[in-house]
Amino acid sequence: MSDPLVQLKGVSRRFEERLALRPVDLALKAGGCVALVGENGSGKSTLLRIACGRDAPTTGTALFDGAPVREDDPAVRARVAVVADAPAFYPDLTVREHLLLVAVSHGVGDDAEAWVDWALEDRRLTDHRDARPSTLSSGQVQAMLLASALVRPRDLLVLDEPEQRLDPGARERLAERLLAERADGVAVLLATHSADLASAVADSVIVLDEGRVVSRGKPA
Repeated sequence: MSDPLVQLKGVSRRFEERLALRPVDLALKAGGCVALVGENGSGKSTLLRIACGRDAPTTGTALFDGAPVREDDPAVRARVAVVADAPAFYPDLTVREHLLLVAVSHGVGDDAEAWVDWALEDRRLTDHRDARPSTLSSGQVQAMLLASALVRPRDLLVLDEPEQRLDPGARERLAERLLAERADGVAVLLATHSADLASAVADSVIVLDEGRVVSRGKPA
């Protein structure tokens, strides 16, 4: 039996007097998917940041492939794709140019243009390839953020509410894409408000409330 790709052991996070996340354990293997659900402020995003190395736990250990996870570790940067933060774009680059920049910076090489064209088609952005991101709708921006994760190598895909601003059809395509990622052996860790998305793509769900795990198990 393979070891977990992501393993959190008793991780918690305190911000001065506020305990944002109480001790929690999490294990995620290649090709698996864990969905974090809960209201805003429940600790979902905090747990995601710890899992991908963007934040350090106050207590406990956070491991990626058996080693402490840090975002500035080149091995982590090469294998972990994150879709979380508010978008920041270069104003003079088109959608396709942005995606090419991501692909090339992650060493895709001669296949970069093919990867980008595939991601544009996959996220229904081909007709907007020459547009500036500032002209896109909010849903198209969200699709571009996901495309930016698809144009680079990845063993772990971390997503913070990827369904936000997407219409029903785009949400269905998102679920299909995440299932395809799992089938390719990519581990998926996401925070979501969508019970439908969690049920469709996750094999394990963790319910958080005020930083505490109140339930965990199969999506049903």
